[in-house]
Amino acid sequence: MKKKILIIVGIIILIVIGVIAYFVITDLQQEDKLTAELQEISNLVNSQNIDIDQINERLDRTVTRGDYAVVEQSFKQYLKDNFDVSMKIADILNDEKLTTILTADNYKQDGKDFVETKNYISTTRDQLETYKTEYKDFFTEDKVMSYINDKNLDSYYTDLYKQELVGDIESDNETEVVESAINDVIGILDIYEEVINFLVDNQNSWNVQDDTIEFTSESLQNQYNSLIDKLS
Repeated sequence: MKKKILIIVGIIILIVIGVIAYFVITDLQQEDKLTAELQEISNLVNSQNIDIDQINERLDRTVTRGDYAVVEQSFKQYLKDNFDVSMKIADILNDEKLTTILTADNYKQDGKDFVETKNYISTTRDQLETYKTEYKDFFTEDKVMSYINDKNLDSYYTDLYKQELVGDIESDNETEVVESAINDVIGILDIYEEVINFLVDNQNSWNVQDDTIEFTSESLQNQYNSLIDKLS
């Protein structure tokens, strides 16, 4: 009887060991899946020809299970929100209207009160200031961890999330590059505003002839040219 009990205990121990081994192997497989998925997203984002549809496809899917899926979904939601702000910034910086404000066509179409132009400058500058702050906030540990701190996960998974995201973010100088680019555009908008205000204040002293703005006095022409020179 004693021998039989020992055999049963031995079988139970083997089963327990097998179950533990299964979950350990499964966990390792899930972690490998997560690592591979994040690397794939990183490769897509850093590609010379960014395919937004492919990136969104990856961000909208979940390839892991259990607690790893929670880590993956939290990670991807952070990336989605970050990407959304990045695209809003890119849309503004790529807006063709930014390059047409001080053109003869705009002077003729919106002059001489420049109501639409002044509104565009003000709105665009406010948007850039807002997005700049939002973008910078995405590269702080508090913001990153806010996507997972309320998920009630074991510290192992929270640490895994933190290791994958925060470590890279805190050493990344991308925010400085983006902030500098935004500040450059805001500076350009400020000069645009100076020029437009100058034209509004002196609207009876200029006209557009043959796609060239002409002033009634050399003094005004020189003032206008000095403002334009600020852009060079």
